[in-house]
Amino acid sequence: QVQLVESGGGLVQAGGSLRLTCATSGRAFSTYHIAWFRQAPGKDREFVTSLTWIGGNTYRADYADSVKGRFTISRYNVNKTIYLQMNSLTPEDTAVYYCAANSRGQRDYASATNYDYWGQGNQVTVSS
Repeated sequence: QVQLVESGGGLVQAGGSLRLTCATSGRAFSTYHIAWFRQAPGKDREFVTSLTWIGGNTYRADYADSVKGRFTISRYNVNKTIYLQMNSLTPEDTAVYYCAANSRGQRDYASATNYDYWGQGNQVTVSS
């Protein structure tokens, strides 16, 4: 069983930055496909970014258009941690952010149904 525990959310002013952290378990973590999703009040959960394991130490990053150039996903396999660096935040980025992991084959990296394991969610609020 893989567990994901998030931290690092909070309140920030528009234009500011935050970094979310997702600590994971799982013996084969380096081979997991990982992602961040978010859900704003009254809206569906939406894809933010993902890292797809290609093989060896190679991963491919994908981003939603709304966060390209502002957000960066990364992972540190030694301590089994996932990061989401968020810069130039706007009020539209306000949401609960979830990290997710897929230990099987990657089908649709942007679909929530692709991922087996989820963090508890972490609130990010951007004030104007």
